[in-house]
Amino acid sequence: MQKSAGADILLDQAEGLRRMRVPKTVKVIAVASGKGGVGKTNIAANLAIALAQKGAKPLLFDADLGLGNIDILLGLSPRYNLSHVISGEKSIQDVLVTGPRGIRILPAASGIARMAVLDSQAQASLIHAVSQLDIEVDYLLIDLAAGIAGDVLTFSRAAQDVIVIVSNEPASITDAYALIKVLSRDHGVKRFRVLPNMVRDQHEGQLLFQRVAAVADRYLDVTLDLVGTVPMDMALRSAVRSQRAIVELYPDSPAACAIRELASTVRSWPLPSGSAGHMTFFMERLLSAERAQQNL
Repeated sequence: MQKSAGADILLDQAEGLRRMRVPKTVKVIAVASGKGGVGKTNIAANLAIALAQKGAKPLLFDADLGLGNIDILLGLSPRYNLSHVISGEKSIQDVLVTGPRGIRILPAASGIARMAVLDSQAQASLIHAVSQLDIEVDYLLIDLAAGIAGDVLTFSRAAQDVIVIVSNEPASITDAYALIKVLSRDHGVKRFRVLPNMVRDQHEGQLLFQRVAAVADRYLDVTLDLVGTVPMDMALRSAVRSQRAIVELYPDSPAACAIRELASTVRSWPLPSGSAGHMTFFMERLLSAERAQQNL
């Protein structure tokens, strides 16, 4: 099948990146959920800040391109966002903002329908821009849109780890399984990190994980890892209303403690070695994912 224009652009850009100086190793983590309303963005934002508290240098990429809200969640007012990069009005450096604990954030647009349905060429240009950011980063956290839209699948396949957020309600469990099924069956993702969120206690979180894992083990060829549990916490609602991160505003709250434990777990994951840990490799995986999507 003939390659798409987006695939050609990605190939040229990946080749160009090979000729650049050797970059620092970057751990690329996609934060996903089968449905909205399970606290995915809150986890992504607070995880980034908790990583920074532990000395890491995370970049938080709001990849819910048409309905981004990380800036609102953290009380930021960026002048520009990724829609200005796509239109060519601004460079990626122009839209980059600094958040709590010095984390760097790429804010998405909110309420711009065309951003939610980018063609492959626009996606390629955006990823190229991200890969060329001249800042020190060791973790790239990608806060995906909920569900199984095309860009969600592409980013998830290109990431080195996928964290799936799930809450204890039937729709969330069903949709989390559907996300895992599509990524494993059609996109070759075989390992998932599962994080139960908004549960009563650790026991409920473990039972929730076991429900998802039991169905996955029966029907799918995947490995699921329980990476922690985050409890329901009224302090989180207060933090959201204050447009602050709970790990900063209420650091001793149960949810904040759980997210800091998650950050410690993430820090314990081995960093990829060689080219597998470079942005070039991320570009090449995106190229592969884009080609696979074209051949479906």
